[in-house]
Amino acid sequence: MRGDNKRIVITGAFGTLGAAVAQAALAAGAKVAAIDRADAPPAGVDLGAAQRFGGIDLADAAQAKTVIDAAAASLGGLDALVNIAGAFRWETVADGKPETWDLLYRINLRTAVVASQAALAHLHAGSRIVNIGANSAIKAGAGVGAYTAAKSGVMRFTESLAEELKERDITVNALLPSIIDTPPNRKDMPKADFDKWVKPQQLADVILFLLSDQASAITGALIPVVGRV
Repeated sequence: MRGDNKRIVITGAFGTLGAAVAQAALAAGAKVAAIDRADAPPAGVDLGAAQRFGGIDLADAAQAKTVIDAAAASLGGLDALVNIAGAFRWETVADGKPETWDLLYRINLRTAVVASQAALAHLHAGSRIVNIGANSAIKAGAGVGAYTAAKSGVMRFTESLAEELKERDITVNALLPSIIDTPPNRKDMPKADFDKWVKPQQLADVILFLLSDQASAITGALIPVVGRV
C-alpha cells in the first residue's frame, strides 16, 4: 500500500500485532494514531512517529468518542480504523466462569463496535474499517468457547456494518488469523512449530492491502490468514 498520508487509527496498537500494523503503515507513508488500554507500549515496542493514546478503555463509549475525536484531530482527519484490541483465555465451560465470557465479549467485540461507532462521524467515502476475527471461530474447539463466541460476533458485526455503510462507499472487512506468532503464544505453546504460525507482518500486509485503493471493491469479507496451521 502506498500510504499517501492516509490517516489511520489503530486500536490495541501497543501489542505485537498492533505495533506491526502501525510500523507497516508508517513505512508506507501513512499517519497513525495508536490507541491502547495499556498506559504505554512495553519496552522494545517501537511505534515510531505514531501519535500515542494510552490508558483508554475502548469498551466505554464516552472514552472511545473522546479519544477517537482527539486522534482524528491530531491526524487532521480520519481515513481508516483498524480494530485490533483483543484478548484470549483458554477455559472449558465446565470449569470456567461466566465472567470470562463477559470479559472476552467486552474486549474482542464491544471495543470494535464502540470504536467504529465513534469513528463514523469522521469517516467519509473511500474510508476503511478492518476488524480482527479468528479462524477458530468458524469451528470452535474445546476450551475456546468464550473466545470464539466473541470472535463470531466480530464476524457478524463486520458483515452487518459493511451492509450499512456500502452506500457511503466505506468498506468493512475482517481478517481471520490462525495462531499468531507472538511472544505470549510462544510462551504458552513452547513445543509448537512456530514456523507454521502466521506472522504479524503477514497480517499487517493484508491489512494494508485492505486499506488501499486497490481493495475498494472488497467489503463484508471474512478473510482467513492462517499461515500453515
